[in-house]
Amino acid sequence: MFEATIVLIVVLIALLVTSAPIAVALGLTSLVYFYYFTLIPMTQVSERLFNALNSFPLMAIPFFILAANIMSRGGISRRLTDFGAAMVGHLRGGMAITTVLACMFFAAVSGSSPATVVAVGALMIPAMVKNGYPKEFSTGLVATSGSLGILIPPSIPLIVFGIATEQNIGDLFLAGVLPGILAGVMLLGMAVFVAWKKGYGHAGVGFRMSHKDKLKAFRDAILALALPFLVLGGIYSGWFTPTEAAAVAVAYSLVVSLLIYREIKISQLWEVTLASVKTSAMVMFIIANGILFTFVLASERIPGQISTTITEWDLQPWQFLILVNILLLFVGCVMETSSAILILAPILLPIAMELGIDPIHFGIIVVMNLEIGMITPPLGLNLFVASGMSGMSVVGVAKAALPSALVLLAALALVTFVPFFATAFVG
Repeated sequence: MFEATIVLIVVLIALLVTSAPIAVALGLTSLVYFYYFTLIPMTQVSERLFNALNSFPLMAIPFFILAANIMSRGGISRRLTDFGAAMVGHLRGGMAITTVLACMFFAAVSGSSPATVVAVGALMIPAMVKNGYPKEFSTGLVATSGSLGILIPPSIPLIVFGIATEQNIGDLFLAGVLPGILAGVMLLGMAVFVAWKKGYGHAGVGFRMSHKDKLKAFRDAILALALPFLVLGGIYSGWFTPTEAAAVAVAYSLVVSLLIYREIKISQLWEVTLASVKTSAMVMFIIANGILFTFVLASERIPGQISTTITEWDLQPWQFLILVNILLLFVGCVMETSSAILILAPILLPIAMELGIDPIHFGIIVVMNLEIGMITPPLGLNLFVASGMSGMSVVGVAKAALPSALVLLAALALVTFVPFFATAFVG
């Protein structure tokens, strides 16, 4: 057993050092284990990969990805940002407020951080620059606010955590509401403070609207504003499961975009669907190999050994949570979110429960840590997305996002040591 563990560690590290994609590294390491250390026929590996994805909750992921792409192309995200600009765009810091609020609303139906950055950033970065905000500040704020997409429910990483740890996904969604709002409000406060202190934005120039114009902007956006309430309200009221909610989001987005807003044509759906399929395939490939690797870890009893070792340290719950936060902040810098959850959650959650930490609360802590990893180099996905949209270097975006990242760290500290934020809505 010890020999197999050492070989697994060496193979995995060697593959990661050679810049192999994380999914490939996990998959090849698992194949080495099956070939040399088990009697399981290699023909069963493909069956295990298929079974890893043969899950009803996992079906929500491609649906949410498709819904996000339809919303982005069909005018829903634009109307959300236009409504925000109409309400507060004339205030000092108003466009920054609009950006954060638009990210929060879009996150509440997409479940994806990169999708949120693309949908909102494409509209708000040019608008903020035109309104007197530096490109660096605008891009950094969008990259950070977009990371709320993996915290505010529905959230793809929360779905993955629920599957990896057998926790109720509906409860995880409920638990993500207050932390998501908390992080969003703290980002709003930071954005307004910086805008006022440094004089960003031209208050009142080009964005002050009459009450009649504001009412028109509201009427234009009302169907877009209704979508988060339809999806989340349906889940929390018990009308449909998270997976069914994802399908409802797709259907609603199609009807609104095709028949009412008419900003997307049937001929364009193939392109939107193909882009969604590519993204979904990438995410599912990571998840399948992650679940396969989790099986390997369980077969070697590695989670149990680690749990026993840490328990013997006689840590207090707060000490354990500090160690977990440090570990996950580092992991978030170098590992893709779903992979990190699939590998670490089954190891860390039993220890947390042994120390009396609520598993739902712990799930939110995990996702909030990895949320910050979306905006930290070298593998922060939001940095690359925002870089491609703004023309700034990845390092430049990372520097610009640093103040916002510190705000998210403060929100993480609050949620970590005040469990109420994560458990208030969970029965």
